[in-house]
Amino acid sequence: MKFKVRVSVFGGRDINESTYEDAVQIGRKLARKNYLVFCGGGLGVMEAISKGVNDEGGTVVGILKGRTLQEGNEYLSIPIATGMDIGRNVLLAYNCDVAVAISGKYGTLSEIAYALQLNKPVIGYKTLNIDNVIHAQTPDEVLSTLMAALNNA
Repeated sequence: MKFKVRVSVFGGRDINESTYEDAVQIGRKLARKNYLVFCGGGLGVMEAISKGVNDEGGTVVGILKGRTLQEGNEYLSIPIATGMDIGRNVLLAYNCDVAVAISGKYGTLSEIAYALQLNKPVIGYKTLNIDNVIHAQTPDEVLSTLMAALNNA
C-alpha cells in the first residue's frame, strides 16, 4: 500500500474525555486520507489516535519507549519496541512530513521542538502555545490546516 503522507501525532497520556474523542476523530480523518500515522504507541492521545486510525482501516505505527511490545496500545497496526525511553521522540519527528500536537506536556514539547528543528510543519490542537506551531480549533480544522501546510511546504 502506498501512503500519500506520513503524519506523526504527538500528545499526552493524561487527557480528558473530550480531548480523547477529538483525537479519535482526527485519527479517523487521517486514515480516510490514506496517511501513514506514527505515534508514541501508549495511552491517552496516542491510544485515541490509534483507535481512530484503526476504526477506518488505516495504518498506525507505534514507536514505543521500551523493549517489549506489551506497552503498546491495542489499536496499533505496527508496534516498534526501541528501548530508547524518551529518546524515541526524535524518531517521531524524523519519520513525518507533518506533525500534529494534541494536548501534552514536556514529552510533547520535545517532539514539537525536534519537528520544528527539522523544518517540519506542526499543527497544534489544544496544545502548548509555541512559536511556529499552527493552531487549529476543531478536528476538521486540524485536517484542513495540515493539508494547507503540506501544500505550502
